[in-house]
Amino acid sequence: MEVRREGNQFTLYKEQTAIGTGTLEGSALWVEIAPAWRGRGYGSYLLKELLRRGGGLDPKAASCFTAPLPADAAGRALAAKFAFVPAGAGLVRRRAPDFSAVQFCHEFLAARLAPGGLYIDATCGNGHDTEFLCRLAGPGGRVLALDVQPRAVAATNARLAAAGLADIGRAVVYDHARLGDLAAPGSADGIVFNFGWLPGAEHSVHSTAAGSIPALKAALTALKPGGVLAAVLYSGRVIGDSEKQAALAFFRTLPLTEYTVLECRFANWADTAPLPCFILKK
Repeated sequence: MEVRREGNQFTLYKEQTAIGTGTLEGSALWVEIAPAWRGRGYGSYLLKELLRRGGGLDPKAASCFTAPLPADAAGRALAAKFAFVPAGAGLVRRRAPDFSAVQFCHEFLAARLAPGGLYIDATCGNGHDTEFLCRLAGPGGRVLALDVQPRAVAATNARLAAAGLADIGRAVVYDHARLGDLAAPGSADGIVFNFGWLPGAEHSVHSTAAGSIPALKAALTALKPGGVLAAVLYSGRVIGDSEKQAALAFFRTLPLTEYTVLECRFANWADTAPLPCFILKK
């Protein structure tokens, strides 16, 4: 099958036969399958393709689509399959972004930390956390980002430059296990770790307990009283769970008189799902 587009018009072909059409104008969507080809899944195929092209299947983005109310039961069933619901004289499909462990960390940090001061992204990756920290720190603050991979550092600095944040933050090639070389004791307001591997890169290169535990210890030394450390831990078939278990074991040794430690598990997520953790220094 093939979907061919001409402006806002889409035609679904099976081999060389046009069997369905659709339109996508902004957020307004409409699909029609030729009667002889209905009931075979082609409507689902075309509707899903239009939603995909319009960003409606992106789990990280909010979306809202409208459609006319189908005249027949089959059309209404197809709309319901893709979460369209009646609204006025037509249908609407709204989708909120899926909540993520990283998003939760950002919201937690934003609620507890104020602009200004020093923030550290100890595993900058492609720079998403670094950009967030720069916006949190504001013009009166500064952000230092680290990564052992030059590709990650270049991507982060490019992201900050494009966002107009290069005056607030910068990334350098550095091992997070040696974070203490770059941040004096008690100097950092917030420190972020997003363990695992660089998105879009080889999964064979990833953080391990051998470097991450020294990095966490150095980060707690660099953190000032009242500061917050956020860490997202990962496990799975490729990286196993040794780093995750080592980090959790370390967190549980921290004295209550000096730290409050939170493990924020999502009750209905898989055991291998990302696990956000926070350390509040007293």
